[in-house]
Amino acid sequence: MNSADNTEPQAVGRQLKLPLHTDGNRIVDAAGKTVTFTGVNWFGLETNTFAPHGLWSRSLDEMLDQMAAQGFNSVRLPFSNELFDATAKPNGVDYKLNPTLQGLTGPQIMDKVVEGITKRGMMVILDRHRPTSQGQSNLWYTDKVSEERWISDWVKLAKQYRDNPLVVGADLHNEPHGEATWGTGGEKTDWRAAAERAGNAVLKENPNWLIVVEGIESYDGDGYWWGGNLQGAAKDPVRLSDPKKLVYSAHDYSPKVWSQQWFTDKNFPNNMPALWDKQFGYLVKNNVAPVLMGEFGGRSVAETDAKGEKDLEGIWQRHLIAYLKDNGLSYTYWSWNPNSGDTGGVLKDDWKTIDQAKMDLLKSYQSVPAGKKP
Repeated sequence: MNSADNTEPQAVGRQLKLPLHTDGNRIVDAAGKTVTFTGVNWFGLETNTFAPHGLWSRSLDEMLDQMAAQGFNSVRLPFSNELFDATAKPNGVDYKLNPTLQGLTGPQIMDKVVEGITKRGMMVILDRHRPTSQGQSNLWYTDKVSEERWISDWVKLAKQYRDNPLVVGADLHNEPHGEATWGTGGEKTDWRAAAERAGNAVLKENPNWLIVVEGIESYDGDGYWWGGNLQGAAKDPVRLSDPKKLVYSAHDYSPKVWSQQWFTDKNFPNNMPALWDKQFGYLVKNNVAPVLMGEFGGRSVAETDAKGEKDLEGIWQRHLIAYLKDNGLSYTYWSWNPNSGDTGGVLKDDWKTIDQAKMDLLKSYQSVPAGKKP
């Protein structure tokens, strides 16, 4: 257990003057110092285990010590609204390894995880990943989870973590797609308007948080990854009660997830920077707002595969990291977990061993953890 475990979050974060806000395309602390998220996703609270995955084989402290030791300064923590239901019973936890989690509800386990992350000097971005544990949703509401419930759960979380300054933001809804629109004014489908309603409700309860707003899938007939298309923000930016709390977010994936046409372009990977500029990068390059690459990942980071042929996934990952670094975008890598079917994780399948090739690539673009001196 590292020394930070016995330190209050406020003390750990002294190197940062919290809270955070934005200044043009930068996230900055209260002293105006640039803060770049270079973090990782740890999922499970949004699934029917109602606890982060991997606690069936390791203790929470051991897991978080290893995460912090890799140099991540932030964790994006997915959850579902179902987590807060009385019927949601945590499972998949070895309580001999995690006796302090015995008998806790899902939200109480979430509290322990957040406490553990922030005591180690890492920041937390909460991510409403799903309405229920059954799966993601196109829109921010479903027949089981209304918009009112979505917003009220966010307001409760904003109040609950208001006194922990290293809980820094709310990623309002994961990967709007399908019928989700941007700036159309339709109450049922306009994600930009819904993000404003939820974001402003959160800021009213907790004015310190950053409000993270993902893109959609298709804008003006131009399709991209779920949550990755932010073209609409040029004409119709998100309007918050405090404009300095807005962070846009995109997701990007490899041909192993879906073989998009840009991967087979004869100019790949040299065609990618212009595509990224069009979808989300222009917001940073034009000094409009910061962008968080909330998810990206893949199993391979190699330039060539075992047959000596081009490894498109590895090439894509390397070029995306370079693009993020060159343009100062934040990121939270998908994922810490090895059991993400499409991508694998930073951890190998034994839930203990670090995938060193992946970690070496991520360490080529890492910021100083919140609680450590530069």
